[in-house]
Amino acid sequence: MIEDTLLEAVEKMEKAIEHVLAQYQGVRTGRANPALIEKLQVDYYGSHVPLQQLAGFQVPEARVLVVKPHDRGAMASIEKAIRESDLGLQPSNDGVVIRLTFPVLTEERRKEYVKLVKNMTEDGRIAIRNVRRDARKQLETAEKNSEISKDELERAEKDLEKYTQDHIEQVDKAFARKEQELLEV
Repeated sequence: MIEDTLLEAVEKMEKAIEHVLAQYQGVRTGRANPALIEKLQVDYYGSHVPLQQLAGFQVPEARVLVVKPHDRGAMASIEKAIRESDLGLQPSNDGVVIRLTFPVLTEERRKEYVKLVKNMTEDGRIAIRNVRRDARKQLETAEKNSEISKDELERAEKDLEKYTQDHIEQVDKAFARKEQELLEV
């Protein structure tokens, strides 16, 4: 019972970390990254479709992203979706592919992105702590119902605390890497 609760808590903590890392990918650095635009919703023949289903991506240079639509008829819709997004990119179309040139970020914009990433990191820490709280409640309930002893509860809580600290440390390390990436000129 204790192992199941701890295992479930660790799995949820891992998912919280994955979620934070996925959010980080959506934050623009000075480099071209397909993750920035692949989730953009494109109006494709009357329905909204993620861009990743309509096109392939290439990064020929550090600041250039090439979008190659599978269907040339979707070119105008893709361009419109990119232009209307809050990324501040101006697509250039040569009839076959769409080129996106990423401008160098200003220092002010970099600091804004660091604040944004810091908030995402804090949300990740909170999610991990919430998992810990829920697991602790389950363990305390089991102890009240005499399913586990007081000693087993204390041991399980120590393990749970160790797992929590490990996962928070992973989120903090990921934040440090992303912050360094953002501040890199």
